[in-house]
Amino acid sequence: MQLATLGAGCFWCIDTVLRKLKGVEKVTSGFSGGFIKNPPYREVVTGRTGHAEVAQISFDPSVISYEEILEVFWQTHDPTTLNRQGADVGTHYRSIVLYHNEEQKSIAENMKKKLDESGIFDDPIVTEIVPFEAFYEAEDYHQDFYRLNQEQPYCTFVIKPKVDKLKRLFADKLK
Repeated sequence: MQLATLGAGCFWCIDTVLRKLKGVEKVTSGFSGGFIKNPPYREVVTGRTGHAEVAQISFDPSVISYEEILEVFWQTHDPTTLNRQGADVGTHYRSIVLYHNEEQKSIAENMKKKLDESGIFDDPIVTEIVPFEAFYEAEDYHQDFYRLNQEQPYCTFVIKPKVDKLKRLFADKLK
């Protein structure tokens, strides 16, 4: 098993998308990329801790590669908006790849460069690619939020369209 740590706006969205992929064994919502230890959600959302909302993924590279996970990551959020995803605004909603080794760094940087050069996105990709340092698990009520709260408007109007896009673009990668 390998780890990947990614932020794509609200962690409820990236958590939901990644849980559906073959080869992904575990997804945990939490915080990374900041400068204080064990930050609670209420502090992270102030933007003063430096953390991003992220999902940490344990995956089997013999089933799904890191590159395939990043393909899904870049296609299921907008990596061209700085510190925001839709109506979610703040540094904690930034697009970020926290690499766990030099191979992940190289893959992420090469993919970002190729995507920028391809013109797929109208604007340059602003996704940060930084070394992983620490991960802090979010409170229990944030874990697997979509499955447990599908009736909530945020799930209906923000997360479900990402799930629909995932199904449309990556049906062959779904559990």
